[in-house]
Amino acid sequence: MEQIKAPLLMSVAVSCILLALCCGHFPITPQDLGQLLVRCITGQHNDTLAVVDQVFWHLRLPRILAAIVIGAGLSAAGAAYQGMFRNPLVSPDILGVSAGAGLGAVLGIFLGQSMLVIQLLAFVTGLMMVTLVCGVAKLSRRGDPVLSLVLVGLALSALCGAGISLFKLLADPYSQLPSITFWLMGGLSGISLHDVVITLPALLIGLLPLMLMRWRMNLLSLPDDEAKTLGLDVARTRLLFIACATLLTAAAVSLAGIIGWLGLVVPHIARLLVGPDFRRLLPCTMLTGASLLLLTDTLARSMTTIEIPLGILTSCLGAPFFVLLLIRGERN
Repeated sequence: MEQIKAPLLMSVAVSCILLALCCGHFPITPQDLGQLLVRCITGQHNDTLAVVDQVFWHLRLPRILAAIVIGAGLSAAGAAYQGMFRNPLVSPDILGVSAGAGLGAVLGIFLGQSMLVIQLLAFVTGLMMVTLVCGVAKLSRRGDPVLSLVLVGLALSALCGAGISLFKLLADPYSQLPSITFWLMGGLSGISLHDVVITLPALLIGLLPLMLMRWRMNLLSLPDDEAKTLGLDVARTRLLFIACATLLTAAAVSLAGIIGWLGLVVPHIARLLVGPDFRRLLPCTMLTGASLLLLTDTLARSMTTIEIPLGILTSCLGAPFFVLLLIRGERN
């Protein structure tokens, strides 16, 4: 069964890529794609297909690459947080990492900084947020510690939301405010190949340690004493994984705005497919997240005459899933 699932997931991902390439307000047929591929190989130029080239290189390809790396990154971060905190309800959104990174990125946009500085601010504020949430939750000595963690994350997310609202109030209503508003709703419409190239190193730096040491996540799911007896430096490993997951979230937020719920929903779908073993769960989560965001982005720009922000669609998917998860957990 496991040998069937990997090719099946790859087939779904390839199908989503082809669908994203062909669908949109300017449809591209498979024949156009074939001719474009031939021209790329032979170096020939055809003026009658110049529009297809423009749409492919400047619109579709950057969006598809961005959807793949952002979907994989946010999903991997969600799986890592859930594994580290041993709780399936934890995600970058619940812990406030997305809101913290969003606050840093909004500050960068408000100050008119470059993409690199915006990413740096998003990472620093996201890391500060997760540190603050864990610290405040530890101070709460009553009740379930995981519940304390989630509640503190929600409270501090609301505080970050207030900070974002303040920047929106102070922003220039003709230039900065529209940029901040559309960016907060999440979307891939303004992304270029240059933006993807700038963000890719941060995503790889966050992703590679998780991939190479994903077997250690299985040990982190054990009680700390048992993990230490197996030779794992729990504190250092957990800190490294938190930094990697936060970097992934911050890089994704700085590139496409706040796209919620992926980090919560996708690890659960992947866990249903391949089980809780993190060695198989992480690649499956990344592949599922990339496919899901590709499909969502294709729907967002094809369903109506205007493009629907991605954050709206992912919230419509994620919120009912979260409620269903809570109901199932209560019954169990």
